[in-house]
Amino acid sequence: MPSEYPLKRQSEFSWRIDPFGKMRVPGIVYADEQLIEAMDDKVFEQLCNVATLPGIVQAAYAMPDAHWGYGFPIGGVAAFDADQGGVVSAGGVGFDISCGVRALRTGLTVDEIESRRTALADALYRHVPVGVGSTGRIHLNEKGMNAMLLGGARWAVEQGYGEPADLEHIEERGCMQGADPGEISARARKRQQDEMGTLGSGNHYLEVQRVAEIYDPEIATAFGLRENDAVVFIHCGSRGLGHQIGTEFLKYMVLAASSHHIELPDRELACAPINSELGQAYLGAMRAAINCAFANRQIITHLTRQVFAEVLPQADLTLLFDVSHNTCKLETHTVEGRKRKLYVHRKGATRAFGPGHPDIPETLRAVGQPVLIGGSMGTESHILAGSSQGEELSFNSACHGAGRAMSRHQATKRWRGRSVVDELGARGIVIRSPSMRGVAEEAPGAYKDVRAVVDAAQSAGLARKVARVEPLVCIKG
Repeated sequence: MPSEYPLKRQSEFSWRIDPFGKMRVPGIVYADEQLIEAMDDKVFEQLCNVATLPGIVQAAYAMPDAHWGYGFPIGGVAAFDADQGGVVSAGGVGFDISCGVRALRTGLTVDEIESRRTALADALYRHVPVGVGSTGRIHLNEKGMNAMLLGGARWAVEQGYGEPADLEHIEERGCMQGADPGEISARARKRQQDEMGTLGSGNHYLEVQRVAEIYDPEIATAFGLRENDAVVFIHCGSRGLGHQIGTEFLKYMVLAASSHHIELPDRELACAPINSELGQAYLGAMRAAINCAFANRQIITHLTRQVFAEVLPQADLTLLFDVSHNTCKLETHTVEGRKRKLYVHRKGATRAFGPGHPDIPETLRAVGQPVLIGGSMGTESHILAGSSQGEELSFNSACHGAGRAMSRHQATKRWRGRSVVDELGARGIVIRSPSMRGVAEEAPGAYKDVRAVVDAAQSAGLARKVARVEPLVCIKG
């Protein structure tokens, strides 16, 4: 730990960097000692840089899975007050805008799918486009593109991809208000016109999993989960459109910083005042990308249901929840006893509203919002629920996954894709991927221990563990 970023231990799972230099607020890291020791020094540097931005409120936060990112640490959370000169940062949202996880119940036990598991893997791989540059069967013209960018999952349901009941169990009920398709460039539109209903590459995946352990029976019952149930996780985002928006607006924000009298400690932290023309343009584009991600996961859900109907016709896939982890949202939070409207950046961090929050579906409101924590390929994932103390601790935010322990380049030097597939196959996990290099990049050993991350999140009070799920089938890019 470099001396210029002195961490003070606040509790077993909470660490603080007091403001120094140009920091306006402290940096807070939620992790145990082992996770802290494993974090790259850049996490602390980036957290301190975020704490210098205009209009930041309360603290800059890092979740237990935090690792070095672009500008903000991945696993970073920061809230800004527009009335106090607060900013919006494209780097604080990330390139894959609204990348997120969707969990589906299948209505089946593992025993009921076991004999058809390989056939299920093959059919999912054939039916759900995956990999770098993957394209689907949907082609959007200009009118269709605008309708999708405005309507999100609602648009997808109207097109026949899923059921209206799905929308109640999606963040923002499947449609982010305030989207402005007019702020989406021709290049971003072109990249997305054939990519709807595709997983993409990197750490995105579709997994069939078994509920291996129930931690909280009461919440699990409310979530409709039982031990040995088969569930599905879908992890993907806004594909080429989101990446293009991030690339373009980062350039605009760097060029405009001096005109807004913003001193950037790092060009990657490029930002614009929320109330500026550029800030509003980015928010309009980002919200449209959120809708793109909602629509994308909705279409993949429809494709997944079609596969199950063919291979396991007795299945009934119902949506537990869909939540993003690369967004900036206008939310109401209580700070020092006063309710304030804040723009909360969550980069590689999941919204985790606690029990009683009005934005949680009514059927789940009593126990809190589902928080879906994806593991690395071939390892367990977790389902949590938002906590009541999360508001005070982190603006209702929690971790989003295991968090990388090494770069993709380092991973390909250590592992070969075929050997990873064979090793996971020996453990009973069926892997389907078009890229053995991609498999090597996402080898389980390239990530932190997701169970340690989840344990730290619960112990810090960010969320409550509900269930642990283990992969049976993994379709990845």
